[in-house]
Amino acid sequence: MIIEKPNLDDSKHIKSTMDAAVLTEVKNIEIQKREIPTPEADEVLIRIKTVGLCGSDVHYYEHGKIGDFIVEKPIILGHEASGEIVKVGEKVTELQVGQRVSIEPGATCGKCDHCKEGRYNLCPHVEFLATPPYDGAFCEYIAMRADLVFPIPDSMSFETAALIEPFSVGIHAISRGKLQSGETVVIMGMGPIGLVTAAAAKMAGAKTIIGVDLEQSRLEVAKEMGATHTINLREDNLDDKVMKYTNGVGVDLAIETAGNPKAVQGTISSVRRGGRVVIVGMSPQDEVPVSISKIIDKEIDLMGVFRYHHTYPKAIEMLASKEVDIEKMITNQYQLTDVKEAFEKAIHDKTNTLKIMINP
Repeated sequence: MIIEKPNLDDSKHIKSTMDAAVLTEVKNIEIQKREIPTPEADEVLIRIKTVGLCGSDVHYYEHGKIGDFIVEKPIILGHEASGEIVKVGEKVTELQVGQRVSIEPGATCGKCDHCKEGRYNLCPHVEFLATPPYDGAFCEYIAMRADLVFPIPDSMSFETAALIEPFSVGIHAISRGKLQSGETVVIMGMGPIGLVTAAAAKMAGAKTIIGVDLEQSRLEVAKEMGATHTINLREDNLDDKVMKYTNGVGVDLAIETAGNPKAVQGTISSVRRGGRVVIVGMSPQDEVPVSISKIIDKEIDLMGVFRYHHTYPKAIEMLASKEVDIEKMITNQYQLTDVKEAFEKAIHDKTNTLKIMINP
């Protein structure tokens, strides 16, 4: 892939307005003119190059809410973003115009107990791109706090840089699950988050990585991402196959990324006695039935995952190594003017779509 080189004179030619894809109501997106933001003293202005379409974006587009987060006014979606710095605030010293960057989308307060103990992903005051009421990155420019902007190497594409955000979820999932080199892991759901989790597990040294899904096309991509075995639930029995691939023991770590109640139950049955289960996917149901007796009998460690923290430098280093070509999960690319079409594609053609990228 040809890497686009920055134009260091771009900051002199910034317009006053930009195009933005705005969700005005459920299933309706309009391209509107918005003022280009002026960066504060501790911010940089970034020309957006690539943004990944996330499942959360689709939920807001299709339903207007996710749990307690409700779209109450027009909003710009998109939070998996990369771009190029075109202006820097007067107090910014470590970044400069022309740098190619990946963007961490959550601005936390830095003052609450969660932030102070290092788990800033739990900050109750976070301002997260494309989470109501905060606008996201399906637009030409955004201003971001400088500490949330991470330079990428020249060898890294803007597409890979945008995928650092979902890849961070995978890194955090295996970290929460305490995955050790040589261990076995099953990942329920080979959507984008499941795929990046498989890639993270491979780079962490997992010996056996079992990818599970209903779609064979996704399982084929899973093999490219690091899965050593796959299970197609349309054809195979989950428990039988897991036992076959783990010599009758079960996996050390089971990770659920599908947001499906049956997948949650599958993690409990797949994991070995004394193993760990990590729940990443957000189920549409608040309450999911699980076997408490199995959790107790196996003495399972059960953990939840909410976003990530302190992952971006590590993620950039891991993906720069090219041990896994994470771009193999990209199935479609659209221009900003075609964002509505991209959403409809994601909703109605799940068999042939994995990660859709928007290129402002």
